[in-house]
Amino acid sequence: MELTHSSKRAISLSKPRPKVKLDKIPIFAAALAALLPGCRPAPRVERPPGMLVIALESGPTRLDPRYATDATSARISALIFNSLARPDENLRLQPELAQTWQALDDRTYIVRVKQGAAFHDGRPLTAADVKYTYDSVLKPDSRSPKRGALRFLEAVDWLGPYELRFRLSGPFAPFLESLTLGIVPEGARSDDASGEQRLIGSGPFSLAEYLPGEKVVLKSNPAYWEGPSRLAGVTFKVIPDAVVRALEFKKGTIDLIQNDLEPDMVPWLRSHTDAAIEIREGDIFQYVGINLEHPILKRREVREALAYAIDRGAIIRHLLKGLAIPATGLLAPGHWAYEGSVPQRAYRPDEAKRLLDRAGFADPDGEGPLPRFKLSYKTTNIDLRKRIAEALKEQLSRVGIDLEVRTYEWGTFYGDVKQGNFQLYSLEWVGVVDPDIYYNLFHSSSIPPNGNNRGRYRNTEIDKLLEQARRNSALDERKRLYGKIQQLLATDLPYIPMWWKKNVVVRKPEVRGFALYPDGDFGSLKQVFLADRPTP
Repeated sequence: MELTHSSKRAISLSKPRPKVKLDKIPIFAAALAALLPGCRPAPRVERPPGMLVIALESGPTRLDPRYATDATSARISALIFNSLARPDENLRLQPELAQTWQALDDRTYIVRVKQGAAFHDGRPLTAADVKYTYDSVLKPDSRSPKRGALRFLEAVDWLGPYELRFRLSGPFAPFLESLTLGIVPEGARSDDASGEQRLIGSGPFSLAEYLPGEKVVLKSNPAYWEGPSRLAGVTFKVIPDAVVRALEFKKGTIDLIQNDLEPDMVPWLRSHTDAAIEIREGDIFQYVGINLEHPILKRREVREALAYAIDRGAIIRHLLKGLAIPATGLLAPGHWAYEGSVPQRAYRPDEAKRLLDRAGFADPDGEGPLPRFKLSYKTTNIDLRKRIAEALKEQLSRVGIDLEVRTYEWGTFYGDVKQGNFQLYSLEWVGVVDPDIYYNLFHSSSIPPNGNNRGRYRNTEIDKLLEQARRNSALDERKRLYGKIQQLLATDLPYIPMWWKKNVVVRKPEVRGFALYPDGDFGSLKQVFLADRPTP
């Protein structure tokens, strides 16, 4: 684990950096205007008829649904693999492979699988495949990061070709969300990345080509059991540079960009291209993660000071161009379990200084160049992420904290986060359906590899509340318990809420049928068609 903090005996002697004015940071719109003075729309670039091309700022890390944990991986994987249930565009769970599910009691569920679904190689999908998928995650030597989230599941019993019994170790209110695991064929193996090229699912698209860091090519499944897509396929093209993504869209080599846009580029694309642009409020949650075993960050006063020192409003106004809403916590206001009455910390740098003094980290030279201590902050090398990091560095320097910004390509960065190799970092949580996600993120038993409590947070009161909430099926009581959990987390600050992103999609006018999901899911691609291009 990396620790580069400075104690009062070992203080960085670096000079203060010039303060960065957020409204003076060069914007990409100016860069694009300089690159393309008076240019006209470029002619369409030839590509296979009916193929849709989507730009991504970073590619997936794993496509096997048993191992896919980052948002891009999960979104693309969900096009290749079906699950028993799937959230709709309002994040309500709907049956997919499941014909029905029935609770016999609070520990036993019967699930009947639809007949007629088949894998891409023609094999029928049956209860044996469902059982194998869950068993392969649950087995003791499984390296699946989803094993911890299924610990409540005692066994999956085969009752017949299309019928299963899920036996739980105890009452578990959010059981139905566990039905969203993508189903693989019986015997499928992918215990390392080399197996990704051979993935076989039952979804509307099959994997045609996967070049990590470059592109993922999916082709339409003509025998899809719900009816084939009207697209020939979808190419996800990884373009890390935001300017290049915008230029490729203007040239016609890209058809659609969802959220992977610099905020400055939205008005530029609106005025310089024929783009159809849609913006909606979403539930994608940005936060600053904290290593709670760090000798400085384990102090709550320090975490509170960090929260008071960050000017979210300025970052949202100047860097995000208003395409976000300040967040109070993980759950967005539209969620049934959202609790708005929680402690909030607006920008108050004087309060941050007071808390740091009280925690024993006095500023050694007042307004001079010496910091109270030094912390490291990890993020990706995407330009907007780097600019946000520089804004955080400047804001924290105002209260005497020296922030060392370290940027990495996505795979390295995400690997460090999963391994706990960080002091501070920032990531997003997407697709929160059931508030039981708090168990995975903050219960003391969910420290990796058993869950995603990457900051190693331990709080016995939170543990008890989380255990009560997952055993209680009464919605009103669950809402009360999760409200208390949100209040305690907002007080203790094991992470710092930043904002809920608005969803933005930029598409060519001929791309029809695409729907914005609150979590940025690509589920509507199976209904998309290209109005003025030949379909397969």
